[in-house]
Amino acid sequence: MKKYLIGIYYSLPVQLLLLHTKRYQILLIFWYILFTVVGGNLMRMFGADSLFLAPEYLNEVSPISTAIVGFSVAVFIMGWNITTFILHSQHITFLATTTKPFLKYCINNAVLPSVFLIHYVHHIIDYSVNKELLSVGNVLLLITGFMGGFVVSTLIAFTYFFGADKSIYRFLTPAMKAEMKKYLASTQESSPIVRSKYEIRVDWFLSTHLNLRKPRDVRHYSPSFINVIFKRHHFAAMLSIIIAFITLIAVGYFFDDRIFQIPAAASITLLFAILIAVLGAISYFLRNWGLILIIILYFSFNYLFQRGVIDFKNTAYGLNYDNINERPKYERESIMRICTPEQTERDKENFTHILNNWKNRQQSTKPYFLIINTSGGGTRSATFTMNVLQRLNAASHGAFMRKTFMFNGASGGMLGATYFRELYAKKMRGEHINLEDYKYVEDISKDLLNPIFSSFITRDLASPAKYFRVGKYSYIKDRAYAFEEKLNENTHYILNKSLGDYVIEEAEAKVPLIIFNSIITKDGRKLIISTQPMTFLMHAMCNNLTLNCPDADAIDFVSLFKLQDPYNLRLLTALRMNATFPYILPNVWLPTNPVIDVMDAGLRDNFGQEMSLRFLQAFKEWIKENTNGVILIQIRDRPISEWEKTSTTSGFFQPLLTPFFILQKNWHKLQSYVGNNELSYWQDFMGPMFHRFTFEYIPQKDDAHASLSFHLTPSEKQDIKATMESPHNTKTLEQLAPFLQ
Repeated sequence: MKKYLIGIYYSLPVQLLLLHTKRYQILLIFWYILFTVVGGNLMRMFGADSLFLAPEYLNEVSPISTAIVGFSVAVFIMGWNITTFILHSQHITFLATTTKPFLKYCINNAVLPSVFLIHYVHHIIDYSVNKELLSVGNVLLLITGFMGGFVVSTLIAFTYFFGADKSIYRFLTPAMKAEMKKYLASTQESSPIVRSKYEIRVDWFLSTHLNLRKPRDVRHYSPSFINVIFKRHHFAAMLSIIIAFITLIAVGYFFDDRIFQIPAAASITLLFAILIAVLGAISYFLRNWGLILIIILYFSFNYLFQRGVIDFKNTAYGLNYDNINERPKYERESIMRICTPEQTERDKENFTHILNNWKNRQQSTKPYFLIINTSGGGTRSATFTMNVLQRLNAASHGAFMRKTFMFNGASGGMLGATYFRELYAKKMRGEHINLEDYKYVEDISKDLLNPIFSSFITRDLASPAKYFRVGKYSYIKDRAYAFEEKLNENTHYILNKSLGDYVIEEAEAKVPLIIFNSIITKDGRKLIISTQPMTFLMHAMCNNLTLNCPDADAIDFVSLFKLQDPYNLRLLTALRMNATFPYILPNVWLPTNPVIDVMDAGLRDNFGQEMSLRFLQAFKEWIKENTNGVILIQIRDRPISEWEKTSTTSGFFQPLLTPFFILQKNWHKLQSYVGNNELSYWQDFMGPMFHRFTFEYIPQKDDAHASLSFHLTPSEKQDIKATMESPHNTKTLEQLAPFLQ
């Protein structure tokens, strides 16, 4: 038994696995990421596993999409084999004189790839059946597609290397014979084998026919000759990596063509293959100097970025960045000059006209003043919002949109609200649209995550910059552009408008007004984007006689950027600025001096309540005189009162890690506590004239929340639809219905 264990230990597959672990652990990070993402242990709440387990190509999960992923996974595995083959050549010199040494290396280095393929197939079956709700036949087709792509890619690679092997051995055969003669003339064949200090002990390895073979004695070849053989193979191997890199650049350059919009998982694995090759090259050529090179590169890129030579900043499409001299100053004095008492009064007077226009469109002399707040939460919130709005439309017999004065909120919820409003606007313009058609829910719930990641890999990281124009201004295409274009496509291009296209309709109260919010990362102030100047929302209301007015904690977009063509801002960009989830989408940099950037509105107020209450406070007297009260409808992707089971497990590092993660885990709860406190003051002030109704996404199973991402599975879509039938939402709709008639 001991003999067999020793034989297994000194087999080439086991020794290679130990080499990877002992010498180049950094390369194993890529395997760790793939294993944990596919297994749902890394970034699952953001839908990362769906990129691999439900890859989309041409808007559908199909055998073609999985075949592309299978092809790219094979490229990654081949890149892994190529890089480690180059790095470990000095440890396995006996392979140099065998036929097809690289193929033999791949076979013996197949432990990790084989385990990953089994891991992947297991999880794609589970995901497809339980999340995608596919039949067994369709699941088999997806797996067949994946394995087909994998096999085709592998065959192409080995066909290339077989050709390289033949060329190498044709060239080196005479030299090999000469080396043998030289050896025989200088030594005895019976002398013991002496390994070099780098060579590892290998008692047996797997041949190309998967038979067990003993390593050959290669003493009759000089070290320099062995190096020549390996370098020939290294050159052939590196050519294949260069081809993969060129492929990635080409995909990014032609990304606008739908054919080149490959699944994100394919882009990620191609990038990993290239990164492994780069790290391997640094380790191989620079040895201990690799870290020094990385440090030098870091400071070099940082210097070029600071000098503006390299610029990764994303911009607001439609805004003028050209005239540097006219950029507004982002400092206290300049900001406070925007919201002077005189200016805020002018803006309030303008809104009084809008409020009167809204009232004139109502059927009652004292109607209810309706405001809708919708929360962030990615595509799940957008989908839930669309479901709720359709139910409200049905319950009010089509009247609730006329009664609604304003939409406000954050992130994903605003995607659904804005799409529904535009459908309503088109209906009011005379187009035949059934606002309760479920196809609109399907539109807003379509995938947005795949194009973001695909564009990030192929465009942001690999390809040269490509430009597009909005009016007379040009911008770089990146993953933010890919997000907007995919949202545009999913909503049938009806959101392809500018902010200025809604000025008249909102001023005349033909459609509800929308406030888009973002957070300025520099100081946490809110950026308010609307068609109408709203400087009266830039700070909390106060009475100068009893309380000093605070500094502005919000900035009115059209007032701050009045010289930067603010009404040319793309509506899709305003939505993106509202929903810029960290890292998934790039922060938007704005043309101020100094430059500021903005991100997701949910960072400060995920439920859109803050500005809604501030607006109500600004017009409380008009509301009391002209309405029968306020109806605040909140559409939330989480329950107001959310109790979670306390984890009974604890680890050694838990006390150290808890402070870092407590805010992240409980951020939305903290906002709910503050929001409920604000509402209590307002309700106390308004008394019976204030009514709040909440619709909440409550998953059917406590442990099966729809993911907080830009991708939903069919089972998650069904769960979101079904939550409208929950006791809480059914009761809320019944209580609200009389106010909507």
